[in-house]
Amino acid sequence: MSFAVRITALLPLIAAAAFVLGMDEPVTAEQPGPVDLGALFVGAHPDDESGALSTFGRWKAEHGVRTGVVTITRGEGGGNAVGPEEGPELGRIREAEERRAVGAVGITEVFNLDKPDFYYTVSSPLTRRAWGQEDTLGRLVRLIRQTKPEVVVTMDPAPTPGNHGNHQYSARLAVEAYRAAADPAAYPKQITEEGLRPWSVAKVFITGTTGERKLGPSCVDGLPAGQYGMWSGVPAPGTGTTWAQVERKAQREYVSQGWAGFPDVPTDPTKIGCDYFTEVASRVPGTASMLEGAVLPGALPLRTGLSVEVDRFSLVAGAAAKVRVTVTTDRVLPDAKVALSVPQGWSVSGRGELGTVVVGRPATTEFTVTAGIELGRFRLPVELSSADRRGSGTAVIEVVEPVRATQQALPQVAEFQEWAAKAGAPVLADRVPPVLTLPSGGARDIDVQVTNHGTTTQSGTVDIALPKGFTADAPSKPFTAATKTVRFTVRNTDPALPTGMKGGDYAYSLTARPQNGPVSTTKQALELVPATTIEKAAAEPTVDGAAGPDEYSGPELDVSARWEGDDCESQADCSATARLNWHGDTLYALVKVTDDKPGSTLATSDCKRHWRTDSVEITLDPRGRSENTSDTYKLAVLPRTSEGPACALRDADNHQGAAPGVKVASKTEQTGYTVEVAIPLAALPAAVDPANLGLNVLVYDSDTQNKTGQTRIGWSTWGGVQGDPYRWGRATLDRRPACGVEHQHRLSPSSECSPVTPPVLPLITLSSVDSPQSIEQSVRVGVPLGGSAKSRSAVHVVRATAKGSTADVRLMATGSGKVHVFAVDAAGRVVGDQVQDVRPGAPRLRLELSGTPAKVLVGYSDQRGATAAAVGRIESEP
Repeated sequence: MSFAVRITALLPLIAAAAFVLGMDEPVTAEQPGPVDLGALFVGAHPDDESGALSTFGRWKAEHGVRTGVVTITRGEGGGNAVGPEEGPELGRIREAEERRAVGAVGITEVFNLDKPDFYYTVSSPLTRRAWGQEDTLGRLVRLIRQTKPEVVVTMDPAPTPGNHGNHQYSARLAVEAYRAAADPAAYPKQITEEGLRPWSVAKVFITGTTGERKLGPSCVDGLPAGQYGMWSGVPAPGTGTTWAQVERKAQREYVSQGWAGFPDVPTDPTKIGCDYFTEVASRVPGTASMLEGAVLPGALPLRTGLSVEVDRFSLVAGAAAKVRVTVTTDRVLPDAKVALSVPQGWSVSGRGELGTVVVGRPATTEFTVTAGIELGRFRLPVELSSADRRGSGTAVIEVVEPVRATQQALPQVAEFQEWAAKAGAPVLADRVPPVLTLPSGGARDIDVQVTNHGTTTQSGTVDIALPKGFTADAPSKPFTAATKTVRFTVRNTDPALPTGMKGGDYAYSLTARPQNGPVSTTKQALELVPATTIEKAAAEPTVDGAAGPDEYSGPELDVSARWEGDDCESQADCSATARLNWHGDTLYALVKVTDDKPGSTLATSDCKRHWRTDSVEITLDPRGRSENTSDTYKLAVLPRTSEGPACALRDADNHQGAAPGVKVASKTEQTGYTVEVAIPLAALPAAVDPANLGLNVLVYDSDTQNKTGQTRIGWSTWGGVQGDPYRWGRATLDRRPACGVEHQHRLSPSSECSPVTPPVLPLITLSSVDSPQSIEQSVRVGVPLGGSAKSRSAVHVVRATAKGSTADVRLMATGSGKVHVFAVDAAGRVVGDQVQDVRPGAPRLRLELSGTPAKVLVGYSDQRGATAAAVGRIESEP
């Protein structure tokens, strides 16, 4: 038998077809079954897992736990410190970096869900819109059912300030998949048509802790219940270094993100800290360690299930809740009992005797607990015993005041709280401290929400106690049984109070005084953002990079406060001022930056990735109330380019990319640079509210030539502020009427204010069928590409030969679809590729080669979007 390629899998049908067609007979091989994982990390981008790599390395070395990584996007919308690649090509680079990095701790499986990384946003709802809830969750559920992890680790799902919306949403998907993957009614076609089975993940963790962070071995001690630390100072076997050092070496593989220059971690183990995790869901007994009851046995058999569900999370004193406990096992549990412990002052009733629990028959019991008078969150231990073996779980209940007054939540916070309740994770709902912003010297309405947790109707008053420098229109206002909100108008009376991070949170309290029942007080906070008036220019400014004698009137803005990165060493190192005017239908800005060390000079084509070098960003929220930047206008300006002139492009906003109508000029000198821009207000995604324009001026400073930034300064400064419109400053356009337009030098209101323009998101992404690394993994572990279903059709390599600068690849396909064929060399580099539509039969492809091929990789997608993969060896012909 003569053939030139060994293939991974062939069905007898394919072999018979090949014989009939007179082709070389392919070699069949057993198709591998899906990989069986112990743990799975769910993140949004390559590098999201980087802070937990030491933990995953320890799990593998100490317990043999095989961890996989789900990366929902390939980071196509991020920066690139190593070259001009962007979009799918950047995604290919970042996937390779991630595979090298996680490989350093023994992780060999990285699964991509092929969703777009469109730009930095702090909005989970916007991410959901871009990714699609049902499809993305379905892909993740499918991967969990295929790989069967006992433990899932993910990110912070809360809209904490600066937390990437992609991170938030990936964590939400992981929490939702915990329930959906185990539910046969969720995505039922995966079961009835794809042959998968429901899978119950044992535990879910999110990264981070609310406890004290320590250094040295004691970093694992004293954490709140349900929170865990994994010390990175433990020696990594066979390396002569600690796991923290292994992790840092791995992190340096993310070169495109500028991580290659990360500093060394301490060699002294006492100066090394922990990776921290918080348990948010569990179906098994075991609280001594993260893996107990899930991967590692406790006193009870390993696959013992202990599920604890509470019908009400929030109770008033004296109210009752039902606690339902379900026990499962794959081994007989004789004389099983469940005991529920409650704090002093509480009461509990219910029988815990379960008798003998057998395989396939869940045993359930129910307790009624009545809350005591002490307020707070309580963890109620649940103990399962069988003979002389014991394991534990937890119920969490919060005791609250009968009537509570809280300030209105930010839109993204309210949306998160609603999600947490629906997702069965109410313990997460208060992860974001309550805060609202207020313009310096300005006023705003605050709707105070009055919530009655009791069963009797209530009326009374809400008192507001503000700090010095703030006043309200009344110190107290009434509420009745029908009242949902009480509105106060709050004003900042001391404009000298510091704004932004320098001012921080200005705490105040709300007190609910019902006529019947106890008084309750909650702590709230206000944050000040700077405010200014933008005057009308007497004459149209000339955009030349300099301020003419009469061009810029009005106040000068200080743009020198740090919001991220290193502190400025001095004013000469990084500081800035800005002046703005409006004229006609155009906004003019002149930003003068002091900078004694220039960063990398980028090409004009690289203008939109301005954050990697010296640049200015001007952000405009036309109505001053956008939830995320998709309703805003953001202009990035490079003061110099490799071609010479300054460039300006829109970034991470309503329509990322070109900025039609913008005029830009700059002047550079040894002490820094000045940029001047003219922005047509008609280009904003909605008509400007001249009394409430959201505005920020941000400066990015780089002192290196490696395309990485070091310091970020600005006018309204908070961590992650470039994605948080509610924390931008506020500007009034003096003498400009609402929805104003200028006609023949006269301003008059237009007949109708323009609605918000729907955002245009850059949703181009790299598909796994177009990734040689993903194709090779799919063949190796038997998991379809991109979280998709396995195609009912198949594609196989029958023969692959190379001669000179071309390769001849002969396939066998059993259905119609598209093949993505790659020739790779011995180092895995692509030396030839082709995409071709195929029908059932034996297609032949000819690839032009740029090197010496070793293998051919084939990704296949059918007309339903299901996938298959194949690999074969290429032989050289003389």
